[in-house]
Amino acid sequence: MRTLVPFAAVEPKTRLDSVLTADERAEFARVMLRSVCQTLQAAGSEPIVLSTAALEATTLPAGASVVVDDRPLTTAVNDQLTTDTPTLIVMADLPLATPDSIRRLTAASDAAGNDVDIAIAPGLGGGTNALVVRESAFRVDYHGASYLDHREIAADLSATVETVDSRQLATDIDEPSDLAEVLIHGDGPVRAWLVDAGFELDRSDGRVGVRRR
Repeated sequence: MRTLVPFAAVEPKTRLDSVLTADERAEFARVMLRSVCQTLQAAGSEPIVLSTAALEATTLPAGASVVVDDRPLTTAVNDQLTTDTPTLIVMADLPLATPDSIRRLTAASDAAGNDVDIAIAPGLGGGTNALVVRESAFRVDYHGASYLDHREIAADLSATVETVDSRQLATDIDEPSDLAEVLIHGDGPVRAWLVDAGFELDRSDGRVGVRRR
């Protein structure tokens, strides 16, 4: 199975600009990307990073490769889905992803134990954080509530679909409040980067958030 990791290399994670500078956002995005690639490798995949710009050689772990495509996400991914090769697509901002959660997604099956055509790991806000595509006619649409859209696209193709409910894959990092999930549940390089940058949990108002020392 081929594995794609889309990555916005230019001005990433703009919704974190209230807590991180532009340089910090770029560094943080690359730490998450590297973490996702290492997780995929531990799950037995060799990731191909679909990046909007060239990446520094030190950004990725050995064995990961890069394809540069500066087009919008949906267009770039769909251009990679023009073959019959089963494809795993994992977003680059899933710091809680584990090898087991990846394996659960790629092993998703129907009631009879057959591989499903489309396996989806939705994000908490209705997006699509990871996706397995075995139906050659399937094309993605990452706008809006893409989880629902992808189910509809699969239904139109009479493709079998399975939703994989996984907190590890559902947690993507877009807003400052999302950082709390990494500090609470993370134990890898992304959490270490946040701690080194001075972030800590804030429990002062009855709901856990983050603050920066």
